[in-house]
Formats: sequence, C-alpha cells, structure tokens
Amino acid sequence: SFCDELLSHGILKPLTAPVEGMVVKESSCNYMAPQGISSVVKYYLNQSAGADVFYEQHVTCISLRDGKWEVSRKMGPPEQFDIVILTMPVPQILQLQGDVVNIINESQKQQLESVSYSSRYALGLFYEAGTRIDVPWAAQYITDNPCIRFISIDNKKRNIESPEIGPSVVVQTTVTFGSKYLDSDPAEVQQLILSHLERIVPSLPKPASIKCQKWRYSQVTKAVPNCPGQMILHTQPLLICGGDEFTRSNFDGCIDSAISLAEAVKSHL
Repeated sequence: SFCDELLSHGILKPLTAPVEGMVVKESSCNYMAPQGISSVVKYYLNQSAGADVFYEQHVTCISLRDGKWEVSRKMGPPEQFDIVILTMPVPQILQLQGDVVNIINESQKQQLESVSYSSRYALGLFYEAGTRIDVPWAAQYITDNPCIRFISIDNKKRNIESPEIGPSVVVQTTVTFGSKYLDSDPAEVQQLILSHLERIVPSLPKPASIKCQKWRYSQVTKAVPNCPGQMILHTQPLLICGGDEFTRSNFDGCIDSAISLAEAVKSHL
C-alpha cells in the first residue's frame, strides 16, 4: 500500500533502465525515485500536518527533567519534550550522555550491542550539462573488483536525461574496501576509488566536481534479535528507539519499523 501511494504521486516509478549484474528475485518489483530517495522522506513530512522539521541538530545528551525529556545538542540551548523517538544507528544511541545511560537496562544494552553494520564509501561525480557518458547500461553491479561494487549513471537510472542538466555518476565501494579504509584520509580514498573506476570504465570523461562520502553505518548486517521493530527504553515519559537496525535494511524494513513505532507511540498518548 505504501508503494502504491508513492507510485500514484510519482514519488516512485518502476525501474525500467538497464542494470547489469542485478540479481532479480522471482515475483519482486524494483522501483526508483526520480527526484532521489530524499523525496520519499519529504513526501511523508508533508503529510504530517505542519510538523516543524529542524536539520543538523546533533543530539549529545538526554536527561529527565520534571517529567519530560531534556535534550541537549552540540549547538544551541537544550529543549524539553514529552516523547523522544531515536532512529539513529545503535552505536550513536549508546554514545549519548545523561540519564539515558542508566535508563537502558543490561538486557537491552546487550541486545543493542549485538547489532552490526557494514561500512562503505560512495563517490559522486558531477558533470557539466551536455556531457555524454557512452555506456550501454544505466547501472552496473561489479563482482570482480576489490574496491567497487556498484556504478550508476544516476540521471539515466532515473530516466531524467536532459540537455539542461549535467549527468552524474554514483560509485559505491565493496564492504571489504569500506572496512579496510574506514579511518583513512578521505583524499587518498577518493583517489583509490577513482583509479579503480578508470580501469572499469576508461571512457568516463573528467568530472566538473567530485564528492566522496563515508558511510560508517551503511547497512545492518545483524539486527537486534527478537525485536518487534522498536524498543521502549522508558515508558513515562516515553523514550523509544527504532529504525532498520530493529528490522532489516531495505524499504520494507524501514516501513515495518515505522508502523511499529507509530503504534507504540499511539498507545502512550
């Protein structure tokens, strides 16, 4: 039903562009987001009847104050809330300071500490309008390279090729490469990825700009065991955590956790 709704609004569209090396599961259907995956998040935020959204708020500490949660952040004064929902990666939850440290009981802590993640690098190559990238595919999975796992001609994959918009290429590394170079100098990592990319696609033109992004917590490789999509850390006031680490790292896993979180929060209102 979620996919149907997003399809009807054009947020998602069926993936029709050629993807080499993709394992197609029987009876599965693949979609892409023409305006990027952030458009899915923005769509749901717009459905939220006027919720105020603030970005770049680095939470550092959560403590109890007069029956509410006082949340401190790196920049700005602390604020108080009736309910707090945490959906960041588990290691970042365990790094929080304040009363939350003692509120998480030993059993929950063991469950949370059992979660594991893969790490990757992503490289974005951005080109001037009118640049041609002559390859027969829109995306390609690579199986025989120690560095690169996936390459996407992103505008081609999204079926939005246009003479006014320059093409872009997204490269994702293997999990092994990501783990090996996790704490290396980003400039050196970028050059390493580019050297492998040049061998795989020697015809790629020189980009106008490049962005290298480290995903320390890319995908959940081991989720919280025996968990219904969320974990209640404190009931009055409610402190609850959820996300793909409580289900699995795909769209369905995120939706399952979101539904579970919503039901748990509703029952406490």
